Amino acid sequence: MNILILGGGGREHALAWAVMQNPKCDKLIVAPGNAGIAEIAECATLDIEDGAAVVNFCDGNAIEFVIIGPEAPLAAGVGDRLRDAGLLVFGPSEAAARLEASKSFTKEICDAAGAPTAAYGHFTDAGAAKDYVTAQGAPIVVKADGLAAGKGVIVAETVEDAHAAIDDMFGGAFGGAGAEVVIEEFMEGEEASFFILCDGEEALPIGTAQDHKRIGEGDTGPNTGGMGAYSPAPVLTSAIADKALEDIVKPTLREMAKRGTPYQGVLYAGLMIKDGNPRLVEYNVRFGDPECQVLMMRLGAQVLDLLHAAAENRLAEARVNWADDHAMTVVMAADGYPGGYEKGSVIKGLENVPEDSFHMVFHAGTGRKDGQFVATGGRVLNVTARGASLREAADRAYGMIDKIDWPEGVYRRDIGWRAL
Repeated sequence: MNILILGGGGREHALAWAVMQNPKCDKLIVAPGNAGIAEIAECATLDIEDGAAVVNFCDGNAIEFVIIGPEAPLAAGVGDRLRDAGLLVFGPSEAAARLEASKSFTKEICDAAGAPTAAYGHFTDAGAAKDYVTAQGAPIVVKADGLAAGKGVIVAETVEDAHAAIDDMFGGAFGGAGAEVVIEEFMEGEEASFFILCDGEEALPIGTAQDHKRIGEGDTGPNTGGMGAYSPAPVLTSAIADKALEDIVKPTLREMAKRGTPYQGVLYAGLMIKDGNPRLVEYNVRFGDPECQVLMMRLGAQVLDLLHAAAENRLAEARVNWADDHAMTVVMAADGYPGGYEKGSVIKGLENVPEDSFHMVFHAGTGRKDGQFVATGGRVLNVTARGASLREAADRAYGMIDKIDWPEGVYRRDIGWRAL
């Protein structure tokens, strides 16, 4: 099978790594890819949010199966254009991708499906939003309604902080994503991620993970796209996962199908868990990043078979084979991230790091210059390891970092601290 993966981050490197292990993969192209992906697959320059361009590329390269990594092409309807052209696609339609592209839409679906989530208000002007916050009090959560690359969520500790966040959002801090805001009650508990493959009808859980959003150790400092993750998530026990599947995920899928927009792809349910009860924080319509990296490390070659089954509406017959293992990924970021940071610093020592089914460095923001790897983004490397225990996985991941020579790289030494 000739396969195209859209995207160029650590998530797509992990997907490519897993897909390449499956003998059913004859040829793999990743667009745009990155310097790490180029070590294992062909990379192509392509506007991945232009559906017509992607269709033409598939025609010209005899592509049979397209896996869409990031949320932006999904929200732009690229999956629809590919399906219209008769191609097999993993990833939801534009209408179904609204589960991530619009937080108010997700709330509406939860209301209709009876899925437990935070109480909320939806606003299109700053004054009404501020009045709501003043009435509700703090702490409170302010969210840009649209896609903001994982950064449009402010947990405000005071009413004043919430008012400032509202001004920022309506003032354009998150572009068009903040033209409308959703304000939610602050939910207490422990947050974890639950990943479910969907084919429009069936739902197949494929794992749990927890990530660390804040830049600083002890989960302090500003939010990032994620500084590390581990799988499985101990707080998301099988009993809680079953409850989330029955009370949140399946009712959502039924409601989506009832509206004529069945959901096909991976559904990432961010859950808040307190006293054994899960509530929905948010849905994402793609694999998390860096959660994807730990899931792929644990799933390996079977990933291609599972994604293919979801795309062909065959999940009823699919099974996930789990090893009793653990995985951890530690993000190495450019110094200054998530604020301003320099690009172009040279990364050395990667040739000293083992790469096998227990150790992988997935590249998120790298390029090549004068034969050397250079940093081209904020989050740059995902140093990932697997072990019989989380402690073993952590020791392996940090042992790998010790072999990497990149003085401009920063990382947290406490990934997994809750579980460890």
